Formats: sequence, C-alpha cells, structure tokens
Amino acid sequence: MGNSLFNLSGKIIAFSGATGVLGEAMSRYLAKEGATILILGRNEVKIEDLIVKIKSEGGKAEGFQCDVTDEDQVKKAAEEVKKAVGSIDILINAAGGNMPGAVIRPDQKFLYLDAKALKKVMDLNYLGTVLPTKHFLPLMLAQNKGNIINISSMAASRPMTRVMGYASAKAAIDNLTKWLAVELAKKHGPDFRVNAIAPGFFLTEQNRTLLTENDGSLTSRGNQIIEHTPMDRFGKPEDLFGALQWLCSDASAFVTGTIIPVDGGFSAFSGV
Repeated sequence: MGNSLFNLSGKIIAFSGATGVLGEAMSRYLAKEGATILILGRNEVKIEDLIVKIKSEGGKAEGFQCDVTDEDQVKKAAEEVKKAVGSIDILINAAGGNMPGAVIRPDQKFLYLDAKALKKVMDLNYLGTVLPTKHFLPLMLAQNKGNIINISSMAASRPMTRVMGYASAKAAIDNLTKWLAVELAKKHGPDFRVNAIAPGFFLTEQNRTLLTENDGSLTSRGNQIIEHTPMDRFGKPEDLFGALQWLCSDASAFVTGTIIPVDGGFSAFSGV
C-alpha cells in the first residue's frame, strides 16, 4: 500500500466467524490488503470454500476447525496455529449469532423465555469471544505485541425489543472489550490493544426474516430501523472495511478500549 500507516502486508490474523456474511467479506478484504487469514470455524466445508475464494483472489489463508464455545477445541486450534505460524499479530472475534428461542416475540411474554436457548446465545457470542482470546493471546505475548478486535452490535448500547439474548451478550462484549484493554495494557504493556466494531443494521442470514418480507420489501421492524438511520439505508459489508483496516493497522496505535459504531448514524439519532 502507498500509505505505510495503514499497511497490513505480512500481518497474520486469526479470525473466528470468518465464514459468516460479514466475516467472509472482511476476511477477503484483509487478505487482499496483504494479511494472512487463519480461519477458525466449525464447518469444514465453509472453511475450505473461503480458503479457495481468498486464494483465487491472490490472498493467503489457512483453516483450523473448532467450535469457539468448546475450550478443548479452541485450545487445540491455538496449538495447531502455533505449530503452523508461530505467532499471530491480530485476533478478530466475529463468531456470534442469535436463535429463535432467545427472542421475545411481540405475541410472547418474558415469562416464556427459553433459558436453554438463551444460554446457547450467550455462550456463542460471549464465551465464544472469551475462549479464543484466552488461548490465542499467548501467540501474541510471544512477540510482546497484540491486537484484538471484537464484533459488537447496536443492540449492545441501545437495547431493542425481541433480541433479548443477543443484545445482552453483545453488551457483555462491550464491557469485556474495555476490561481487556485495561488488563492487557497494564499487565503486558502498551503494545497490546483491544477494540470493537459495532455494526449498525446489515442484512445477514440471522436477521433477514426480521427485516424483510419474502418479496424483499421491508417488514415493520425494517422500516423502523431505516427511519432511525439518518443515512436511510442498511449497511453493506464494504462499509466495515475502513474501520476494520484502521483498527488492524498502526494508524490506531494509541487507540484501545473503544467501541467504533459503523451504523449510518443510527446511534446518534434520537428520532426527532
């Protein structure tokens, strides 16, 4: 790249959730910018498909199968990564999602919340960030420098109807991001940073039925979101690339403990 401040060439990035809609777009972009992507995921077929896509675009990628909610699997994946590359520069925690049982529908009351579904959502979004951080941190400690980027959500800071479990888990991610930023800088030095990106509303597989009808038109909820987004549209995956590259690069060397909204102004708008 022309500007070395934002240069990612040679960076080694471990990336959970890379096979999702937004994760795939981000991982392919980072690979095009010269980073090597180490894909962490459960589905071996999806991992291999993404590796093929990245390599066909001239990038470098390797895959490591693991369920980020299973500590033994995460530990094993970290050991395999260490054998393969020795150390990493960046960890991106993008694994997450929701499930119907952890949603409180308009015709449903909180009393009927499915506690088992809630636990699964909390485990995926929160524990699925804690465990990779715990086991991949040593691969950054080895070079006395590290950079962790978590994926938060608008639902973390502005609790929304229905998505009770998901919103609670993402609020925990915001707190964890700030806590880890202090913990790592204080105990391991100023070259360790932890930040998060909080995407606004992007159409993904997990929210498509909430936001759009079968014919592609907006649901009532979809319309409410657009009305509260000053830029008057849903986000596109490429809208995340600028903030992502900034946080991955030395351009943000003095930035830690922050949650960066990429939301078209949603979080800034009071509605009037």
